[in-house]
Amino acid sequence: MSQLRYALYTGCTARESTPELLSSTLAVASKLGIELVLLDEASCCGASHLQDFDEFLALVLNARNICYAEKLGLTMVTLCNTCQINTAMTKERLDKDHALRARVNMKLAEVGLEYRGTSEIKHFLYALVDDYGVEAIASKVEKPLSHFNIAPFYGCHNIRPSHLQHHSNGGENPYAPNSLDRLIEALEGKSVDYASKNKCCGFHVDLQAPETSNRLTGNALVDAIDNGADMVVTPCPLCHLNMDIKQESAGKMLGRDIDIPILHLPQMVALALGCTPKEVGLKYHVTKAKHLI
Repeated sequence: MSQLRYALYTGCTARESTPELLSSTLAVASKLGIELVLLDEASCCGASHLQDFDEFLALVLNARNICYAEKLGLTMVTLCNTCQINTAMTKERLDKDHALRARVNMKLAEVGLEYRGTSEIKHFLYALVDDYGVEAIASKVEKPLSHFNIAPFYGCHNIRPSHLQHHSNGGENPYAPNSLDRLIEALEGKSVDYASKNKCCGFHVDLQAPETSNRLTGNALVDAIDNGADMVVTPCPLCHLNMDIKQESAGKMLGRDIDIPILHLPQMVALALGCTPKEVGLKYHVTKAKHLI
């Protein structure tokens, strides 16, 4: 296999709130021989909040980020579902609307950039599953996860809207996604099937309706626990934050004891490829993965 090479857009969360996501991603890339070029010049994607306040500014910022991947001639890989959808939506709009692209490029010209639409946008999950391949990953496993029942939690923005994401996620079915399940099985873990695995974690509603957010978080975690999960794994750091931090408050609302570790996707992969719990930053989680540490 020729070496895969990507422009890595970390977004904010993987550098600040969940730095263990970035370090474990780099560890996976090192183990698999994937080259990731960090886009250090890139800024926040707007997190679906700037988009409500100033839609045009959000388009300019995301186009600017894509420009840095275009300058390298590389596909942009994201680590966050929300970064993925905001960047992908920007690309779709600018590729289809040439008048809008011209307006955006007038602003980008002020910093010496031009959006051309030459780079694809793909989440790291699909770079692993579709580009590297689950069979190839399975051949690299050093520490099988065969003792664990692992609940995949997809979140919203990698799989919806499907018309936007299908070209970059292998045509994932938003009603019955299986990429995470296949990856878990390639690492010799047992994938837990449960109804909430493709539901919302509640992150984006938290500021407006915290009780609703708690209920969404709690329902997903209880569903995973009731189906025998030892842990949950997600490709989204915002899902991770919500589900890792809010277990006590969600449990009180639902009248349930909730205590289940939430792993970032690259942490799970890195552990199976031979990295230690310390190397993947498990100690930084609020809900401790005691049986892994």
